Amino acid sequence: MYAVRLWSVRHARGLNAFYRGFEALLVRLHGVFRALGYERIERPVASIEKVVKGLLFDCRMCGQCVLSSTGMSCPMNCPKSLRNGPCGGVRADGNCEVKPDMRCVWVEAYRGSERIPGGVESMSKVQFAVDQRCQGRSSWLRVAREKIETNATPKGAP
Repeated sequence: MYAVRLWSVRHARGLNAFYRGFEALLVRLHGVFRALGYERIERPVASIEKVVKGLLFDCRMCGQCVLSSTGMSCPMNCPKSLRNGPCGGVRADGNCEVKPDMRCVWVEAYRGSERIPGGVESMSKVQFAVDQRCQGRSSWLRVAREKIETNATPKGAP
């Protein structure tokens, strides 16, 4: 799994481009999802998401995915679960202080972000603490729903 996770960071540009297209497809399918019921399709979509993202990113299914903002390196793989950058214990060789055989998730995030247009800048966006109520839920469906709601709100409306 670890080798595939590192591969995903090395191929962050292509994976990010693929995800942007996939995200657009999910947004276009909003009418279908709404007709079927988001709650009804949550479990099967989350199951597929878990397999795909588990393989590529060693995903923990926190339900609040930020892979596009972290160079395709999941911050939930950090032994300290840090979502906003590395701790002060990153070793000189770039490895983790808690797991010395593992590269620091944030060192990898920076490497991956360099490959994505605007990726390094997006790393500066503060990520909120994980909402444990979202654990195991599909972030794909959440993102599609949020995009629809954002686009449906008239400009200047609260």
